Amino acid sequence: MKKDLLSIYNLETADFEKIWKNAARLKKLLKQGKDHASLKGKTLGMIFDKSSTRTRISFEVGMYQLGGIALFLNSRDTQIGRGETIADSARMMSRYLNGIMIRTFAQDSVEELARYATIPVINGLTDLFHPCQILSDLFTIIEKKGSYEKLKVAYIGDGNNIANSWIEAAARLPIQLALACPQGYEPDKKIMNKCATDASEGITLYSDPREAALNADVLYTDVWTSMGQEAEVKERKKIFKNYSINIKLLAEAKKDAIVMHCLPAHRGEEITAEVIDGPHSVVIDQAENRLHVQKAILEILL
Repeated sequence: MKKDLLSIYNLETADFEKIWKNAARLKKLLKQGKDHASLKGKTLGMIFDKSSTRTRISFEVGMYQLGGIALFLNSRDTQIGRGETIADSARMMSRYLNGIMIRTFAQDSVEELARYATIPVINGLTDLFHPCQILSDLFTIIEKKGSYEKLKVAYIGDGNNIANSWIEAAARLPIQLALACPQGYEPDKKIMNKCATDASEGITLYSDPREAALNADVLYTDVWTSMGQEAEVKERKKIFKNYSINIKLLAEAKKDAIVMHCLPAHRGEEITAEVIDGPHSVVIDQAENRLHVQKAILEILL
C-alpha cells in the first residue's frame, strides 16, 4: 500500500524516528563520499505552482544523489495549467513516475492528487502546511540539542503554514509550543482546536512575543508576508513591527537557545541581522538539512 506525506498530523512517532534515523545515515554517507544510490532508475515528478529555491534544489539534488531523476514541472507549462483535472493528471502521472512532489497553494489540491495517484505524493508546501520543513527543523534541533523532547519552541510572527505545521508537530511529539501572533493573524483555528487536546506538553498562543520567548530553547520565525500576500506588505509591516526576533527578545530565551528561520529572511523585519548572523543562529544548518531529510523521505516512500 502506497504512503503519502501530506501533513505532520498524519505521522506516528515511529514515522518521525524512521525518517530522522534514515536522514542521519544518508547525511553521514554523503559527508563520507560513499555511494548511496538507493533510488537508481526511479523518477520523481516535481509540480511547482509557487517559486522555490530550497525546495527545488534539495529535492532535485536529493534524487540525483540517490541515483534517480527529478523532473521539474511548472504548472504553466503543463496541461494542469490549461484545465486538465487533478484526477486525470494524478492517474496519468502514476503511469510515468514513481513519486510526485507538489508545491502549490491549496491543501485540497494536494489531497486530491494523493487520492487519485497510485504513487506516493509529497507535500512540498501549501498555504496551510509545510511538513518537509518542520521535519527538517526537528532533525536540526536533535542535532543541536540532542533531543526534541520537553523542549520549548517559541514561534514568533505570522500564523502561517509554518506555524500550522509546528502546531501539528506539538500534537504528535512531546514539545512545548508557544506562539506569539498579532490579533487577526493567528494560526488556523480548526488546526489549533484539533491539536490542542493531543499536545502532551501544551500549545499556548500569546499576543506578546516576550511571553512566548520566555525560557525558550528554540526561537523560530518566518517572513511577515508570504507568497500571494504581496499586496499586504505595507500593512503587515506596521502590524508586525513588534514581532521581530532581536537581541532584546533573544535575551528572554535560555542562554543556549538556538534561533531558526525557514528562509528567505528579511533582515530588519521579522529578524535582525545581528541575530540571524549571530552565534545562536542555525539557519544555514537548518537549510542544509532539508536535503538530508527529504532524501530520507524519498527513500522511504519510493
